[in-house]
Amino acid sequence: MQDNRFWTRVLGLAAAALLAYLLARVLRPFFGPILWAFLLAFLLFPVNRRLRRRLPMGLAASLLTLAVTLGIVIPASVLVLTFVRQAGELLARVSALAARYQIERPQDLLNIPALGRIVEWIDRKTPLSAAELQKWLVDGARRALEFAVSGGRQVLLGAVGAVIGLLLTLFILYFFFRDGDLMAERLLRVIPADESRKTRLVAHLSDVIRAVVFGALATALIQGALMGVAFEIAGLPSPVVFGFLTSLVALLPVAGTALVWVPATIALYAQGRPGWALFLFLWGALLVGSVDNVLKPRLISGRAKISTLPVFFGVIGGLAAFGPIGLFAGPLIIALALALLDFAEESAA
Repeated sequence: MQDNRFWTRVLGLAAAALLAYLLARVLRPFFGPILWAFLLAFLLFPVNRRLRRRLPMGLAASLLTLAVTLGIVIPASVLVLTFVRQAGELLARVSALAARYQIERPQDLLNIPALGRIVEWIDRKTPLSAAELQKWLVDGARRALEFAVSGGRQVLLGAVGAVIGLLLTLFILYFFFRDGDLMAERLLRVIPADESRKTRLVAHLSDVIRAVVFGALATALIQGALMGVAFEIAGLPSPVVFGFLTSLVALLPVAGTALVWVPATIALYAQGRPGWALFLFLWGALLVGSVDNVLKPRLISGRAKISTLPVFFGVIGGLAAFGPIGLFAGPLIIALALALLDFAEESAA
C-alpha cells in the first residue's frame, strides 16, 4: 500500500509538472499582456469596486476599460510616436555630425571641436589625463552604439507586435476588471499555507507593487518629464528621448539623472551658451535631483519600504528578462522571494 501511494504521488507530481510546462508554453505569447492587464486591474481595483456598487459588473468593467483606453493607452501611444520621431531626428543629426567630422570609429569622436576642447581643458585643469578621458569616451561610445543598434532592431521588429499586444492587454483587462477578484480567491485557496500567512503575503505584495509603482517608477517618470521640459526650454534636441533616458538612469543607485544633465550642461557651455548651461545645471541639481528626497517619501508613505538594491536588480533584470513589463515584474518577483524567505525563517524559528 505504501509503495502504491508513493508511485501515485510520483505520477501525480510528474503529471502536474508536465501540465505546468505545457501551460507555460501555451501562455508564453500572452505573458506581457497578461501582466500589464493584471497591473492595471490591481491599481484600479478600488475604482472598480466603487463602480460595481452602482453598476452591473459587466458594465462597470466596460466603462473602466474604455477609460483606460482613452486616459492611458492613447496618450501613451502618442508619446511613443513622438519618441520614435525624435529618435529618428536625433539619429539623423548624429549621422550628419559623423559625416561632417569624418567619424568612422569611436576614436574619431575627438575630431569634434567641442569635445576636443573639453578634453584639453580637463587635461590642463584636473589630474585626469587626455588618454584616460579618450579611453572612457571610446568605451562609452562603443557601448552606446551597441545599445542603439540592438534597441533599434527591437523597435523595428516589435512595432506590429506592440499593437497586437496592446489590443490583447485591453481584451484581457476587461475580464480582469469583471472577474479578477474571483480568480484571485480561487488561486489563494490552492496555496498550501494557513490563512494568516496568505493574508500577510497578499498584503505585503500589494504594498510592494504600490511602493514600486508610486515610489521608484513614478519618481523616475517625473524626473524624466522634468528633464524633457528643461531640454525643450533650453532648445536642446529630442527632449522626449532624453526624458526617457533620464527616467531609466534615475533608477540607478549611483549618479542617476546626472548622467544626462551633466553632459547636456557641458554641451551647452561648449556651444557658447553659458546662461543656458547654468540654467540646466541648476534645474538638474536642485529640481530634478531633489525629487528623490522630497517627492518619493510622500508617494510611498504608509506603504511597504523596499530598498534601492532590490528595486535596481528587479528593474534592470526584469527589463532584460521580460521587456517593459519587467519594470514591475522584476521587483515583484524579488519581493515575493524575500517574503517567502521571511516566512521560512519564521517557520524554522
